[in-house]
Amino acid sequence: MESTMKEMRGGESVLDLSPRATVGGGVEDVYGEDCATEDQLVTPWTYSVASGYSLLRDPHHNKGLAFTETERDSHYLRGLLPPAVVTQQLQEKKMMDNIRKYQVPLQKYMAMMELQERNERLFYKLLIDNVEELLPVVYTPTVGEACQKYGSIFRRPQGLYISLKEKGKVLDVLKNWPERSIQVIVVTDGERILGLGDLGCQGMGIPVGKLSLYTALGGVRPSACLPVTIDVGTNNEELLKDEFYIGLRQRRATGQEYADLLHEFMSAVKQNYGEKVLIQFEDFANHNAFTLLAKYGTTHLVFNDDIQGTASVVLAGVVAALKLIGGTLADHKFLFLGAGEAGTGIAELIALEMSKQTKIPLEETRKKIWLVDSKGLIVNSRKDSLQHFKKPWAHDHEPVKDLLGAVKAIKPTALIGSSGVGRTFTKEIIETMTSLNEKPLIMALSNPTSQSECTAEEAYTWSQGRAIFASGSPFDPFEYKGKVFVPGQANNAYIFPGFGLGLVISGAIRVHDDMLLVASEALAKQVSEENYVKGLIYPPFTNIRKISANIAANVAAKAYELGVATRLPRPANLVKYAESCMYSPVYRSYR
Repeated sequence: MESTMKEMRGGESVLDLSPRATVGGGVEDVYGEDCATEDQLVTPWTYSVASGYSLLRDPHHNKGLAFTETERDSHYLRGLLPPAVVTQQLQEKKMMDNIRKYQVPLQKYMAMMELQERNERLFYKLLIDNVEELLPVVYTPTVGEACQKYGSIFRRPQGLYISLKEKGKVLDVLKNWPERSIQVIVVTDGERILGLGDLGCQGMGIPVGKLSLYTALGGVRPSACLPVTIDVGTNNEELLKDEFYIGLRQRRATGQEYADLLHEFMSAVKQNYGEKVLIQFEDFANHNAFTLLAKYGTTHLVFNDDIQGTASVVLAGVVAALKLIGGTLADHKFLFLGAGEAGTGIAELIALEMSKQTKIPLEETRKKIWLVDSKGLIVNSRKDSLQHFKKPWAHDHEPVKDLLGAVKAIKPTALIGSSGVGRTFTKEIIETMTSLNEKPLIMALSNPTSQSECTAEEAYTWSQGRAIFASGSPFDPFEYKGKVFVPGQANNAYIFPGFGLGLVISGAIRVHDDMLLVASEALAKQVSEENYVKGLIYPPFTNIRKISANIAANVAAKAYELGVATRLPRPANLVKYAESCMYSPVYRSYR
């Protein structure tokens, strides 16, 4: 991946720590209420003492009926609450009962978002304690529908909206955000939301959802997270005609106008928040995603979840699957449907890991990996017409027009879908994979569920229960001939929260491919024998905070090894240090 980016940068590496295009400034860390220990008495007031009524409407500090008698006296809450005093556990039980009564996933999403706007700590308590049930609600697949209808369900603004109207004033806009100590920014321009296409300004649901997971799964404190949407217009005609659309009503800006706004944003972020703030690019279209990652990889702490996060989580699944399908990584042949940012990112990381294990040059390990795009198999005869990020995958072969033909010609052991097109792994394709392999690895990664290349039921049925299956969206367990199969979910939420935490706790100033490799290896090691018996190649999400701490420790260790960590001295036990830095949603006591 870095080798591709280096080519685009003219040979410059992220480890060169180039000062090009950097700006001065940055703020010192500000330690506020979130950094206090759970047993420490804290007062939530930062600038001035608010009245009790304002406290009840402050989601960061509101506890609802959990305010004690003493707190009600101290903070002018008498009469503003019913007399009952309840525990956070009882509040959690009540909220889960209410959420489970909704039959429509979008209603559950809206209930969770309303809770986040009312009582932040209770929101995260619910999400952490019920992660497997609520993850599909606050993130994929439900967040896709939420983005499509964002204008209609819009209640209170979350995050920062930076549009073309703010050009020349982006730094001032950043200063409007109330929190000064920002550690993680997730930014989108809404052009390629999941597999749903251009949703413009309504793509804000993605940064909001991702940062909720940064806190719940990775322990990054919520006050250190900033969701941002860059609004340069939309080419979605339905949205432009929708009276409830909340973004700019114009077609997308491109070229220099687009590049100038993004550059102003990147410069303003470093000037306002310093060198160590992580900027995660999310759901940018291919033509911008690679360019931005290459351009700012040497000057900022940047990470593209669609290219790098997806690659890391899929590599982890592939490494774990070797226990079930046998052999080493280099023994297998991979065929991808989809050659965009996800497909090429995954392919490059698999090739890198293969090269690392075998000491074979990257150019050689790439030959074990084949990609199919909308025009067929990517081969050398097409090289002149290919986009730059596809060119490394053009190998010597006769042209093949479709996926079935490619499966028959290449004879892969693993079939990976990142096409964004649903039901493209047909019965004939799965049956062909099964005839070629005792245990074919089938990964249908496209989101949301409607765009998945095949369902778990189809993969298990058409392979006669022999497939090792994982998907991007969640599928229920499936029984086939008396055996229950539990499909794995190659969800980026396994990687990016822990990865980001590792960057934060080490004070890293650049992201390098070796960090992605160690994150994948750390995740693969978390799969237990009990998981393998069920056919799982990912661990259950119930252990996600422990998994994230392990990933963070490995990423931090690699940052220190590469010389890009700035938090010194290095902690002796990075796992314990990561756990100690993780945000807890348990209520604090106020004086």
